[in-house]
Amino acid sequence: MPARQAAATGGVSAIPILTWADRSAGNRALTEAYVTQPVAMGQVNYRALSAVGTLDLEGLTLRRGELTSGAWGEGFVDRRHPHSYIHEAMIGGETSVALAAMSLYAGRGFVPFGSDDPMSRPFIKYPGNHHLSQILERMVVVGGVNVGPLIAEGSTFNGDEPTGPSSAPQWNRFGDSWSTRLTWRALSTLELSYSHAFVKSPESQEGGTFDQWKNHAYARLASSSGTIDYALVEWARTDEGQHGARAFRYDSFLGEADALFRGLHGVHVALRLEYTSRPEEERLADLFRTVHPVTDVSILGISEWTMVTANVTSPWLSVRALRVAPVIEGGIAYVAHGAPAGLVDLTSLYGNRRLWTLTVGARLGLGHLHERMGRYGVARPRGVMQMHPMKM
Repeated sequence: MPARQAAATGGVSAIPILTWADRSAGNRALTEAYVTQPVAMGQVNYRALSAVGTLDLEGLTLRRGELTSGAWGEGFVDRRHPHSYIHEAMIGGETSVALAAMSLYAGRGFVPFGSDDPMSRPFIKYPGNHHLSQILERMVVVGGVNVGPLIAEGSTFNGDEPTGPSSAPQWNRFGDSWSTRLTWRALSTLELSYSHAFVKSPESQEGGTFDQWKNHAYARLASSSGTIDYALVEWARTDEGQHGARAFRYDSFLGEADALFRGLHGVHVALRLEYTSRPEEERLADLFRTVHPVTDVSILGISEWTMVTANVTSPWLSVRALRVAPVIEGGIAYVAHGAPAGLVDLTSLYGNRRLWTLTVGARLGLGHLHERMGRYGVARPRGVMQMHPMKM
């Protein structure tokens, strides 16, 4: 692998939005406005070394969480939680031996598991399976080997999730969890992958709660020509329990695609179909918050979510150095009892099993952002696989 010359890139982005939801928790229709996904990204390369960082300011703009039917995790429900201020801070290097390229990275960032972070995909609202299909914001060491079209990654990290945007990891828990991911770049436009992970007691910093065994597989298509720019099909399963005995199982199937209509002056139209099961946890007086950390008695059952989301995004408009892309996104979610159904009366909670959302806003961007966040070293996309429908 040839040594890279010194180079630095960076950029900022944000999405101011207005979201209307009918219905939501508490059998209410809500309209809310805020700025989602306000981030600053940077990357520095020098010879075989590289450092990458992402600052996420959602702790300032999404303190109450982002209204998103079906979302859950880190003490939020039906609202997406704000991510950590230090979303990503990784440093490492690459080398090659014979036919193999190898890399080693360490810091706080993404665990090599599952599919790309939803922030780098076409939709504004995160899918309900975010906590089934990605593991992020951990202190992690990631090693990778690339031979021909095959990439193997392995990592060790701390299992505990952040408890808030400014929370630090439990250093004494580093190394209690691990993951592996095998990726086959079958064609220049097609990527297949399978991941497996063990996460020690993610819902509690002190440990002692349920562990997770996670599996994930996906097929991803990306092309720089044709109508379909991008497509993803993924399956995820998380088993939760203690001492090897399973207490709960959560499954997800998701398919999404983005089409570029050049005859409509470069308008993008994206569609996502998703089935996801999630835990129904004991809620607080604020029905959008749950008991956190989770205990073995705070999970009251499982619900199943079937969701359809459509997104229409205009091509980028330039205002001096700033790039702007108006966007409209709508969705419908149908919620039903899973197994075990548990103690939650979903009809009383929401007032209706069908929940509608509509979001309008604009993507704002300046500079250069990461392609496919969370891939380090030999796993970084190259060539056409860097292509993303909304890449700047």
